[in-house]
Amino acid sequence: MKRRRFHILLLILLLLVAAVPLFTESRATINLLTHIFIIAIFAMSYDILLGYTGIISFGHALFFGSGAYTIGLLLKNLGRGLEIALLGLVMAILLGLVVAFLIGTISLRVRDTYFAMMTLALGELFFIAAFKLRGLTGGEDGFSFRVPEMLQDRVVFYYLALLFLILVFYLLGLFISSPTGRVLQAIRENERRAQAIGYDVFRYKLFSTVVAGITASLAGALYGLQERFVSTSVLAVDKTLDALLMTIIGGSGTLYGAIVGSALVTIVHEWFSSLGSVHPIFERWLIIFGIVYIVVVLFFPGGLVRAFNSLGRRWRKDTRISTGVALSSEVVNVKEKESSC
Repeated sequence: MKRRRFHILLLILLLLVAAVPLFTESRATINLLTHIFIIAIFAMSYDILLGYTGIISFGHALFFGSGAYTIGLLLKNLGRGLEIALLGLVMAILLGLVVAFLIGTISLRVRDTYFAMMTLALGELFFIAAFKLRGLTGGEDGFSFRVPEMLQDRVVFYYLALLFLILVFYLLGLFISSPTGRVLQAIRENERRAQAIGYDVFRYKLFSTVVAGITASLAGALYGLQERFVSTSVLAVDKTLDALLMTIIGGSGTLYGAIVGSALVTIVHEWFSSLGSVHPIFERWLIIFGIVYIVVVLFFPGGLVRAFNSLGRRWRKDTRISTGVALSSEVVNVKEKESSC
């Protein structure tokens, strides 16, 4: 019954989001929501590593950036046909698979802090390569490209991004619910114990890295299609830190948390940026957001989604207790009346 109510609520929310373009013609609103959908896919890919496998990576942006560069270079050099865009999406996914496999094979030989530092170094290597290869990537200035005519319609692309978000959420949900996903969660809880039981920890962590890399590359390709521009910023460590921030604020280990965190961070970012014209202090919105982040970590260490679930469970428990007390009082009153008679 509880799961059924949750699914009904989720369906209503999905219908409301899908109906937004029907009630507004604001390009800013549609673009903002589209951006949230794409970044949520990226955050979910990071949640597979952090929330479900217990891996902290500082180079996750290299998958996001490789996807953006792949589709951008194809559309720039081969034309803006719809078939080229589809080819770009497929190539971004395949490149994400290959790069994630290679990066995972190299970096997963070490653990914890050493792994994080190695992924940071590899991510910076990709960043420097994109910066130096100006003839191909345009360097820091980047390059713009044209997208298929159908995807130039912001509403069409809005529904395309929403469709990909739903599809990725469903597939990742199946993945984490599968036996492989259960093993990953066991590795997250106690890697040594999982290895002692007989699981090949390296192989499972490599599989997790590949799934996360494919998902992040898809998000990067969609991001490139929305912006119609790619620069070295898509490979910067800031992108990885954004994904980390969104995952922790929303709630790591919950795909819903990645979506909530993405929406919250993106909306607050836009809000604080728009307030820059009101007062100069808001031009330093990162400082303010840093304070908000500290507050969330201190008071909601499990993330907003877990805090909401905890409050819901506590409310239901209190309701059951109060109902039980009321029923007990009624029973006692009835017995007293019967004994008096």
